Amino acid sequence: MPLALWALAIGAFGIGTTEFIVTGLLPGVAEDFGVPVSTAGHMATVYATGVFLGAPLTTALGTRVGRKPMLAALMALFVAGNLITALAPAFGVLLAGRVVASLTHGAFFGIGAVVAADLVAPHRRAAAIAFMFTGLTLANVVGVPAGTLLGTSVGWRAAFGAIALLGVVGLAGVLALVPRTPKPVGPRLLPEVAALRSPQVLLAMAMTVLGFGGVFVSITYIAPMLTEVAGFAPAAVTWVLVAFGVGMVVGNSVGGRLADKALMPLLFTSLAALSLTLLGFTWGAHSMAASVVFVFLIGAFGFATVPPLQKRVMDKASGAPTLASAINIGFFNLGNAIGALLGGFVIDLGLGYTAPNWAGALLPAGALVLAALSARMDRKERTDRRRVQGAEVTAAAPGTSSAA
Repeated sequence: MPLALWALAIGAFGIGTTEFIVTGLLPGVAEDFGVPVSTAGHMATVYATGVFLGAPLTTALGTRVGRKPMLAALMALFVAGNLITALAPAFGVLLAGRVVASLTHGAFFGIGAVVAADLVAPHRRAAAIAFMFTGLTLANVVGVPAGTLLGTSVGWRAAFGAIALLGVVGLAGVLALVPRTPKPVGPRLLPEVAALRSPQVLLAMAMTVLGFGGVFVSITYIAPMLTEVAGFAPAAVTWVLVAFGVGMVVGNSVGGRLADKALMPLLFTSLAALSLTLLGFTWGAHSMAASVVFVFLIGAFGFATVPPLQKRVMDKASGAPTLASAINIGFFNLGNAIGALLGGFVIDLGLGYTAPNWAGALLPAGALVLAALSARMDRKERTDRRRVQGAEVTAAAPGTSSAA
């Protein structure tokens, strides 16, 4: 693989780490600023909201700027956002830093995937894109646990400082290794926007929000759940998060292989399994061993939904998938935001630290209902298409009228 892909993978690694690391740092942040853990969970909410709102805007801007300078600008913004977070004197400033960092997420992955594909021969494009996205999956196996360990042993500010330093490495790699390309011609936005009005596209995006939101109702508050309910020491949370990261890698890999072969069956299975797993974790959280198993399964079933949902959106936005694809990345993060808010809400009601699990189970169950509706629409479309084709064949057949 070209060296430029390593620069993109490092950037993806840093972005993935800063997105998910808050799950292990909430207790320290809450204590430092004197706010409830549920309030500290807004770190996840504002980041996810920033990705949701920023993805289409920064992606559209990227079509009018050279790809290399755009990627460099995004990494510089990423460094700035994490430095603001690390040095924040007040909780509000910390949230502002999270918003700044979040604005890089959607566009970096969108533009980076195009650059990665252009760096290699046509028959290796998928492998090149997968190589870049390896940085995101490894962030949850290596970056998040290592950052959590640093945050719990030295302080949460050190964790975000280290992520900013990682961003500097990614920026240097982009500047030194990514080749400069001609300024791209921006896509026509009106057809792209028109594709978003498709009922099937909207249903797929709603499934994205609910399915992925269920994961983060629970995972956002995993640290207090593990320490206060399961009885883990704070330092052990790091290693439980490794199980979540491994589950992500497994689920994403399996989902990616099966999405082309049996998309809707995979979606039905993964959403149902995710809902049942979250429900079971309500009771499983009282056991250390069961907690590790459930956290792994949440990662596996949650991320098994990612490839089929992303492919579903792109397939249904026929002829104009670019903006729909970028916006759906934002919808994954909207699910994160809704999940974090719902988890904090049930905790604030006094229902306990396990309440986010059963509350989270409701969201993929809702996505399952939408998937059934979408599949029914597919069947109706196929039936209508066959009826029209049959009528055309009958009308075109010679001698049909005389035979009648």
